[in-house]
Amino acid sequence: MRDISRRQAIIGLSAFASLALTACGSDSEAPAKGADMSANKAGAMASYGVGQQFKATEPVSFSMLYNNHPFYPIKNDWLFWQELTKRTNVTITPTTVPLSDYEKKRSLIIGAGDAPLIIPKTYHPQEEAFVASGAVLPVSDYFELMPNFKDRVAKWQLQPELNSIMQSDGRVYLLPGLHENVWVDYSFAVRTDILDKLKIEIPKTLDDFYAMLKAMKAEYPDLYPMTDRWGVPTPGGNIIKLIAQAYGTKGGWEYQHAMWDVTAGKWAYTGAMPQYKQTLEYLNKLVKEKLLDPESFTQQDDAAKQKFVSGKSFVISTNAQSLINDYRGPLTENIPEAKIVKIPVPLGPIGEYKIATRLENGIMISKKATESKNFVAMMQFIDWLWYSDAGQEFGKWGVEGTTFTKDASGKYKLAKDVDFVGLNAGAPKHLQKDFGFGNGVFAYGGPTALLESTFSDEELEFQKVMNTRKPWPVEPAAPFTEEEREQASLWETPLKDHVTQNTLKFILGERDLSEWDAYVKELESKNSTSYLNLVNTAYERFKKEHGS
Repeated sequence: MRDISRRQAIIGLSAFASLALTACGSDSEAPAKGADMSANKAGAMASYGVGQQFKATEPVSFSMLYNNHPFYPIKNDWLFWQELTKRTNVTITPTTVPLSDYEKKRSLIIGAGDAPLIIPKTYHPQEEAFVASGAVLPVSDYFELMPNFKDRVAKWQLQPELNSIMQSDGRVYLLPGLHENVWVDYSFAVRTDILDKLKIEIPKTLDDFYAMLKAMKAEYPDLYPMTDRWGVPTPGGNIIKLIAQAYGTKGGWEYQHAMWDVTAGKWAYTGAMPQYKQTLEYLNKLVKEKLLDPESFTQQDDAAKQKFVSGKSFVISTNAQSLINDYRGPLTENIPEAKIVKIPVPLGPIGEYKIATRLENGIMISKKATESKNFVAMMQFIDWLWYSDAGQEFGKWGVEGTTFTKDASGKYKLAKDVDFVGLNAGAPKHLQKDFGFGNGVFAYGGPTALLESTFSDEELEFQKVMNTRKPWPVEPAAPFTEEEREQASLWETPLKDHVTQNTLKFILGERDLSEWDAYVKELESKNSTSYLNLVNTAYERFKKEHGS
């Protein structure tokens, strides 16, 4: 494994100099670095700090791009909107975009210069596409306006993670969600009633997982034991991700062109790594032996879910909410004796590691926000809603006495007439659908206790197993200069297309894995080696300039 010293905070970075300060309330009268905020303080609190309720001194309104989830489509009469305005004096005016089209529409809106001020649900490195054009704000210049954010970073020692999303100018352009600890949500749902019938234990390793599918196939030869979802728009988004992690690389949703090779101590081209080949070999074996439905990588979610809940398959990708919201109810309606569980992520050659980051999707701020007289108030508002204890409790649980109660020990309990992830199954109202709380646009990150406060007993058991695993080392920073980014962008699309196409061909048996070396040479002809040279040059430069 790579030397632990590589994971330490980069001490001298200008963008994070303020994070070394004590984690106490910050007087927001102090201007952001290098910026005169005197014309931008309308509605801002004169003194705003950690643990303090933000409330604008006059009614203000902020535009926001809104990722509309089909499970809880936006409603204008949600209690969330009413209570948010009551508490903060802020009204959000959403530009609503369907979840299925969010990334594409976000790019078009920003490119057209029509972006709302607040742009959430952005996953690093998606923000990099908008840095060179100057469309989004270097938010690290304004951390002084965000005392709760600074407090979390200092208290939870998150500098290494934040360093990893820095750009070459030493600045950060994405306000990420912050988790206290590494946690894992996505895994596989398995029909345990089938396991019981076959006298098989829950699989712990990839070999066990394969053996389980083989036993299911032997018992039900006319079925694919596993069919999968989340293949659109990223083919094999979750399954390739999880199998790749077990081999020590990245794939599916997590795929990036370059990955830090912990053994070699340098960056490698992900799609050409031996570990990536092993990932494809494993998945190809599942498809070839008809253990995994070949449609898994391209079918719509509804088709995959229907196969699973109708009993035509026994294994499918899941997270905690999908287990309850998408599978358990419909499955037991169709097959009353059916039982399912989210299994711990199967282990592979890298052993007992969990590969996840403490950074979540986050918020970009439109560059034009600094032209607003309410800019400081907006940053205070964002800091309160997304990074304070009170704001995160509000976003997740709602209004005490209406949607939840809390006892003297701090334990949360949903109101009797409100359900969320099956905690009050059968209740007439739903926390997300009817009230707008627990909304993925607003509720993520935070202390582990808050994160786990909505977990069922079975989810807590899942987390208990996953928490025994060691976190994978944080990748070092290797940010491109503007010129490097421009060059890299010319190479990335053809490279990604080639990796994606051939990943599917290798898995589905449309191209034999004996042609791997030829495939690697094809990547080299599309500038994978030149791309890697750019990354390693950027890494060495950043390390030299800022330390390691």
